[in-house]
Amino acid sequence: MGFISDNVTLDDPAFIHESAWLYGKVYIGPGASVWPNVVTRAEFLEIRIGARTNIQDFVMIHVGAMTPTIVGEDCSITHHAILHGCDIGDRCLIGINSTIMDGAKIGANSIVAGNSIVRENSEFPENSIIAGVPAKVVATRDNGKANALNAAMYQRFAATYSAGRDRLDEAEVAEVMALYRQEGD
Repeated sequence: MGFISDNVTLDDPAFIHESAWLYGKVYIGPGASVWPNVVTRAEFLEIRIGARTNIQDFVMIHVGAMTPTIVGEDCSITHHAILHGCDIGDRCLIGINSTIMDGAKIGANSIVAGNSIVRENSEFPENSIIAGVPAKVVATRDNGKANALNAAMYQRFAATYSAGRDRLDEAEVAEVMALYRQEGD
């Protein structure tokens, strides 16, 4: 079983898994979801998770030595990522096993590729595709629509889990697939 501290503000999230461990001054925005085994710790400063953002399984979020951790709206923070005192813009996707360190800033509509390490105080503009160790911009493209679509898919999953189901029914699958087909247009 997880734990949610009295210091945590839940502002109408879509889903918080019972195994999540949320400590300190943490704000979870409307429609956001927090998945199995997520840990947040904000002993000082704060962690803010924007509306409709999903924090996926085994993500660790902590504040930095001098910086809060701020995650924008419609983001996907994917499995095993670590956010440590950083600022993530709206409509970003942070890839599996990525680490974003103190003072780093990721501009809106960006993607951080899986297994990347974003060093302290690194700053990346909007519409960046960021990859590597250490991470650097490898391409520029507006990923906002695709990243928001990914977040919307997780909102659908969150609604299903909140209803006590762990699978989409056929109509829900068809609706999600229609959204993805629209993305290709």
